[in-house]
Amino acid sequence: MKTALIIACIGHIICALTDCMLAYTPEGRFDLKKDTADTERMRKLFAKMPLKQIELSMLIGVLALFMAGFGYIGISRWAEPFSYISGKIMYISGLFFIVPIAAHHVLCGAVEWFYIKLGRTDEALESVLCFFRRTAAAAIAYIGLLVFAVTLFVLVVSGKTGLPGWACVFNTLTFFLILAPTKIPAKGNIANAAMFLGLAVMI
Repeated sequence: MKTALIIACIGHIICALTDCMLAYTPEGRFDLKKDTADTERMRKLFAKMPLKQIELSMLIGVLALFMAGFGYIGISRWAEPFSYISGKIMYISGLFFIVPIAAHHVLCGAVEWFYIKLGRTDEALESVLCFFRRTAAAAIAYIGLLVFAVTLFVLVVSGKTGLPGWACVFNTLTFFLILAPTKIPAKGNIANAAMFLGLAVMI
């Protein structure tokens, strides 16, 4: 169990790094909401962005999320003896998170890759944003993560697992709420990594 949780922790740390590989270009940090509204800013941001950096981010990110999957499956199996229903909910929601989020990670990288490959023109930007909007449904994966985190929180705080109630803090929700006001990148992956590290110590 501890091995699976440590692997998941490392997986999310690696995934956080691959997120940064997509977010940080040689010309500065890319902000999807703000920068895509400014075509000149977009051209400048991605003028020197190596395609290899995006390609590695996509490939390594998928591997990292596969590693993270061990943790979600492991925790759901650990939870089953305490609450069969909770364990099953966590198993299904964990897989519901991992599979689509891997696709979402690749799609985000593909948007940047094709924007650069198509010459960073206004037409290229319009095309990749259309593609991004049409494939954004993959982000529904976060519903799976939310269900997993809430179920785990309730299970631990109820005292059914044998862990002290305060161990409920080792949860994606609590760590994300702490990180949300900061400017730290890849908050979700950092929060997930912290959850698995904390549970690896406690279990």
